[in-house]
Amino acid sequence: MGWLLWLGACATVPPTPAAAPPPAPGSPADALDAFYQNYSVTLPEVPPSPAWPDAVDTLLFASCLQPYKPAPILEAMQATKADLFVMLGDNVYGDARGGDMRLPELREAYATLAAHEEFANLVGAIPVVATWDDHDYGMNDAGASFSARRFAERIFETFWRVPNDDPRRQREGVYGVQTFGAEGRRVQLVLLDLRSFKDNFDPSPTPNQPGTERYVPSDDATRTLLGPTQWAWLAETLAAPADLRVVISSLQVHADGHGYERWGLFPAERDRFYEALAARAGGEVVLVSGDRHRAGIYARPDLAGGPYPELTTSSLNLSFGGNEEAGPHRLGPTFVDENFGTMTIDWTGRTVGLAVHDAKGNVVLDHSATLGTP
Repeated sequence: MGWLLWLGACATVPPTPAAAPPPAPGSPADALDAFYQNYSVTLPEVPPSPAWPDAVDTLLFASCLQPYKPAPILEAMQATKADLFVMLGDNVYGDARGGDMRLPELREAYATLAAHEEFANLVGAIPVVATWDDHDYGMNDAGASFSARRFAERIFETFWRVPNDDPRRQREGVYGVQTFGAEGRRVQLVLLDLRSFKDNFDPSPTPNQPGTERYVPSDDATRTLLGPTQWAWLAETLAAPADLRVVISSLQVHADGHGYERWGLFPAERDRFYEALAARAGGEVVLVSGDRHRAGIYARPDLAGGPYPELTTSSLNLSFGGNEEAGPHRLGPTFVDENFGTMTIDWTGRTVGLAVHDAKGNVVLDHSATLGTP
């Protein structure tokens, strides 16, 4: 008994294990999350706009708007009286050149756009929806490696008044879908996000040369623009019924022959995209893109399920001019002055009219596509 008492008196209680340290951030964006969650700042919002319509027959498209410059072209756009206005990206120019992850340049650019009289008049007359591209994402040609992308998304969703219960608020990325009209006239508007998940493009070994100006195609089949989650969402989206699918891609899909950002820099990813379109549950497909500071119309009749006509329209008030470029899938020339695009759906004649308009509203490029049998 004495030995037992002695042993009990000498026993020690083992120390409580220290709490495991939190996992290390998986990326710089993860490391910034705690800061952004506690960063309180008033963010600008787009001026009030009419509610989205139940059905659409005329759509208006534009990209590349410098909010610090006049934009008289917006008056010609308002005169179209379109049912819906879609901003394709580069909706402001707010690159984070100073390296401040609070993104003061981007917030100021949006605030300037909110106060832009011509823009306020346009969105006050025509309902608006948007996706983004690099300059309203936060950095030229940026993708998934951009550390401030989640705060940039918060700024985007606040500015465009994305409702709190919208799926875009619940997940990473600004991709989304909206369907307008009744059966037989259903228009599915698919807004892709080509920034949040984009891998880096391969730099050109011969920069500033025609065809290899900045980047060259990659033979790495693992490179992605959409990322796995958005790819799964797109397959589900294209399986829903629609009579016409208008797919918004901030970057050009069909364009080949130039060395700037485009889907063709990741050939395997573009082939996968074409395969997804071909596997859709019916309905015609029209692609709309921006980015290039020039406009054009493209088509790929060689593809299964095609020809997938593509309207590229850019820019609103930031024309760079320049010579004609190669365009093996383009229908006619490009147009390098300020421009916007329209789509007019003729449900009776079963056609879709695509047009590029100059700053006065005059049609400078056009193309008619067939809707097919309802």
